[in-house]
Parts: sequence; C-alpha cells; structure tokens
Amino acid sequence: MRRLDAMKTVYPELERCVVVTIMGAVAAELQSIGHRPNFFYLQHAMGLASSMGLGVALCRPELRVVVFDGDGSVLMNLGGLTTLARYRPRNRIHVVFDHESLLSVGGFPPAPATGSDLAAIAAAAGVPRTVTVRTLDEFRAAFDQAMAANDLTTIVAKVDAVGPSGYVTDLSLLENRYQFQRYLRNLQNKE
Repeated sequence: MRRLDAMKTVYPELERCVVVTIMGAVAAELQSIGHRPNFFYLQHAMGLASSMGLGVALCRPELRVVVFDGDGSVLMNLGGLTTLARYRPRNRIHVVFDHESLLSVGGFPPAPATGSDLAAIAAAAGVPRTVTVRTLDEFRAAFDQAMAANDLTTIVAKVDAVGPSGYVTDLSLLENRYQFQRYLRNLQNKE
C-alpha cells in the first residue's frame, strides 16, 4: 500500500475534520491531493504533530481531529503516546504511516524495521483503540471504524517506502498558519 493512495481513499472525509500532518512526505503528498484550509502541515517540528493534534482536540472537542504522522516522528516523541492516552480525546484519530524507513533522511531503518510494533507500543501506552493495517481496504475499514467509534484511535498503516519527488509544499508556512487559524476561528464564530 502506498501512503498517497491511503490518503486519497479517505480524502473526502477529511473535509469534515481538522487535519494535522507531520513534515516531509506526508505533508507534500496530502497537499498534492488538494489543500484545504482545515489542513495544517506542521513543518520543522518532527515528532510533534501528535502533540499539536492533541492540543486542537482538547480545545475543540466538537471537532474531529485527524493526525497523519510518520514512524520516525512517533519514535522521536514516544512520550506523546502516553500523553494522548492520559487525556484520551475521543475526537482524535492518529494515523501513523510506517514504511520502516527514515525515507526523507536517507532511508535507513528505524525500530519498526527490526521488530518494534508501533500499534502495540500505543496500546501499552494506554491508547484504547489500536490497529495495524497493510492494505487499502483494511486502511479504509479501520479509518471508517475510527470515525464511527468516537474514541481515541491509533491506526498504524504499513506502507511502501516510496515518497514524493520533493518534500516541500507549495504553501508558505505563515500562510498555512493563518489559513488554519482563520478556519478554526470561523467555525467558532458560526456556533
């Protein structure tokens, strides 16, 4: 399964969510499908997309928050999993794309390539719903189940170690920040 294809399968549902991505390939590929003002591409902060998504989920419990993360990023902030479990935002889905390769920095193998199980680590940290998927159909089903469950869920999606031709996005960091902020403010004003 390719990460880009996985994101394409759930892209229509993302319109109703707040989406936070980690930097690099995930951000570039999601933006290549089509940018929306409810997407925030966290740049220059490897390991912290889950933390930012947690903050949004706690501050705005009426919104569904989806975080697209990478295996290397999760490994850089394993403590984030225990914090997620501690606060257990029921409006939060954490998708971890695990390609068993630190692709954007040369492709050397991280811990999952040698046997570490990220879904089991999330479960041991206290995340109530975890699953590992390997096919597009499994990914789609797990995502749909997470949307319906209304509980903190971590989906570890095993994906091919293939990335985009470039790891940058066309949207400037400041413009993305302002668009995202305006999006959240406008939702609040409509309530």
